[in-house]
Amino acid sequence: MHLKTGKLLYLGMVCLLLACGKKEERNAHIPDQSFNDGWRFHKGELEAQATDYNDTDWEIVNLPHDWAIAGPFDRKHNARTGGLPVTGMGWYRKTFEIDPSMEGKNISIEFDGAMNDAYVWVNGELVGNRPFGYIGFEFDITNQVNFGQKNVIAVRLNPKDLSSRWYPGAGLYRNVRIKYNDPTHIAQWGTYITTPKITSTLAVVLIQTKLNTQASKQVTLKTTLLDQEGNTVQSKTQRIQSKSEQITLETELQVNTPSLWQPDSPYLYTIVSEILDQDQIIDRYETPFGIRNIEITTNEGLLVNGERVQLNGVCMHHDLGPLGSAVNYRATERQVEILQSMGVNAIRTSHNPPSPELLEICDKKGVLVIVEAFDEWKIGKVENGYNLFFDEWHERDLRDMIKRDRNHPSVVMWSIGNEILEQSQKDGWKLTKHLSAICHDEDPSRKTTIGFNYYPAPYKNQLAFQVDVVGLNYWPLQLKELREQYPDMILYGSETSSQTSSRGIYHLPIQADVVKETGQVSSYDGTVGPPWAYPPDVEFEQQERNTHSLGEFMWTGFDYLGEPTPYGGRDNSTNGHWNGDWPSHSSYFAPIDLVGLPKDRYYLYQSQWTKEPMVHLLPHWNWEGKEGEKIPVYAYTNAEEAELFVNGKSMGKKVKGVDKTPIPAEFHFFDKGTYMSPYRLSWEVPYSPGDLKVVAYTDGQEVASKSVSTAGEATQIQLDIDRTQINADGQDLSFVTVSIRDEEGNLVPNADHLIQFEVSGAGTIAAVGNGNPRSLRSFKGDKMEAFSGQLMLIVQSQKGEKGEIKIEAKADELTTAKSSIQTL
Repeated sequence: MHLKTGKLLYLGMVCLLLACGKKEERNAHIPDQSFNDGWRFHKGELEAQATDYNDTDWEIVNLPHDWAIAGPFDRKHNARTGGLPVTGMGWYRKTFEIDPSMEGKNISIEFDGAMNDAYVWVNGELVGNRPFGYIGFEFDITNQVNFGQKNVIAVRLNPKDLSSRWYPGAGLYRNVRIKYNDPTHIAQWGTYITTPKITSTLAVVLIQTKLNTQASKQVTLKTTLLDQEGNTVQSKTQRIQSKSEQITLETELQVNTPSLWQPDSPYLYTIVSEILDQDQIIDRYETPFGIRNIEITTNEGLLVNGERVQLNGVCMHHDLGPLGSAVNYRATERQVEILQSMGVNAIRTSHNPPSPELLEICDKKGVLVIVEAFDEWKIGKVENGYNLFFDEWHERDLRDMIKRDRNHPSVVMWSIGNEILEQSQKDGWKLTKHLSAICHDEDPSRKTTIGFNYYPAPYKNQLAFQVDVVGLNYWPLQLKELREQYPDMILYGSETSSQTSSRGIYHLPIQADVVKETGQVSSYDGTVGPPWAYPPDVEFEQQERNTHSLGEFMWTGFDYLGEPTPYGGRDNSTNGHWNGDWPSHSSYFAPIDLVGLPKDRYYLYQSQWTKEPMVHLLPHWNWEGKEGEKIPVYAYTNAEEAELFVNGKSMGKKVKGVDKTPIPAEFHFFDKGTYMSPYRLSWEVPYSPGDLKVVAYTDGQEVASKSVSTAGEATQIQLDIDRTQINADGQDLSFVTVSIRDEEGNLVPNADHLIQFEVSGAGTIAAVGNGNPRSLRSFKGDKMEAFSGQLMLIVQSQKGEKGEIKIEAKADELTTAKSSIQTL
């Protein structure tokens, strides 16, 4: 990550100098400034690039902005992309002024992403186009702006139907900045940091700095290495007399007794690059980085600083559930925190470059990342996909992705593709080799990979031999076979399981069937999903047996908008749209639902991926009308054994790995039948209202327990706030879990009350959601039905308003709940 920043005092000094208008101070460095506020937005087929276009009746918005997330959900939109209005032409316009003191500066606009096919005009003149919605870009607008006068920037986006296989969002959905640079300045993503030597006593840090320069100007580059506390470790200066418009300088710095970046202690240093004209700073560029060594070998797997790390990973799309695709730091951070609590230590950014915010957070939290570039190459998967732009743009997009992200210590590999259709072509290896070579050219320090889903095509056609590490999408049993055929090949599960479920829903009897009547999938977590899907248990077993594998990336960490598998289905009456089982707006794949509430499968992964003693119990214990019938009860634990009690009576102990649980199996590796899971414990219990309790033991000692009680009539609403203090910056969020409870405080598992919210004071409602893929109520309203007794209210601060945010939640026949959040 690269940050052109300055201390508040420094920024204030610069602003004061500008206000004074002293000519001799015009070259002082101006930190990059947010360009997010005060845009006007309109959706429609029109020509709005002219400076004098009348946009006074357009909607006023602040960025990041996703125009589609407000809905409405509608069958006429493609369920593949969430049934939301992501397509069509959208326009953003902003009027701005540039102080006359900025004349002589190099002025540019930087977009972290624009969805998609962006065209940008300044004062009616086209300054550039960028079709790929996931890539950051920058346009120099120095020659287009007027100083001391009104300027107008116009951005046209035109996402088309069938341009994505999932919900991409729409609009200026990532951050935008305006930059005021001296003509001699550090280029965009202009530093590249490597650590060619690392020992316990010394680390050598090599910095390549790319500068845009003036041929006649003599300046100094000062490079300073700061530790995590901001103390100077070492600093060097280099005189520059440029003879060209762009040069690259190398600087070597050293750190004695370095603190290493590693997953359990992600220590970050910072390189501060400053250009000085005489003694005046005319540019400043900050690059956080980590000192760490990554090795990936055939026999030892992934080594971080010499220690083996098994990848307990998830694939993640970029949307933030009810918030849509508009990037938000806190929402992204919360997702990572929830994943880590499940035991996740790695993320694959499926299937596109991620937001800069995600990588910044992973750097800070010690999560490893595979950054992925493309979902398709020349051969398209959807009618208007990236294949239309591939020939012209793929090299620039790939190089820009790597230049932007290569200083992040969390990034361990570059993925050049996902399930690309060139796997089946005999000459597909040529393009694979080309893309892999681009990665190695921009960043020789990391390996390349692809997620292959065909078998044995990529091996037969030689594609697998053009990348350094081979990813298998949904072929766990081939880990052994490929190892035997190609003993030098490095392998891992790049997509695994793909099982589906709905939070809090339990179908009896347990069977591998899609229940069309409910539109929900049982949380008993059998084998319900697409033909390639299989239970997590299968992957657990194969990873244990094939210790050469680097690990797995389960599909997916969070449910995501679009691709509503297994309730999508192509409907030929709607031009190939995925509306066959409408309504259904989001996937069912994840162990965590769309709003961040764990499903039962979350705890199954936690039982395999974490060491802190835990035990989980399912299902709920409200089965009116089934008294005396046997109900399957499951426990997931990382302890050695567990004992179930029903109304205080022991149902016996079960030993993990010995007492196996049958799972109905019907997937493309096995004949229809039963898979005996060593990772789940189960009992058949005659139903009678009351209490279930499971106790987990290790070495005969109780280490964890969990209870579930039969809930009575719903009487109250409970609000659980994840953060009671948030920043008054207009972006910070607090997530409020809303639960329907009985008089005793038990969750009422089938409650579906409509909850009305009122949020007042220093905040507002950012979104509401319930994790129900079948719900068609807008995320942007002030009401939402509970799903399996719960829902989520997302509260956002108001910019500059410090004080109290008051929250009230009410519903018919329930006691009103009130709470508050402080903004600071």
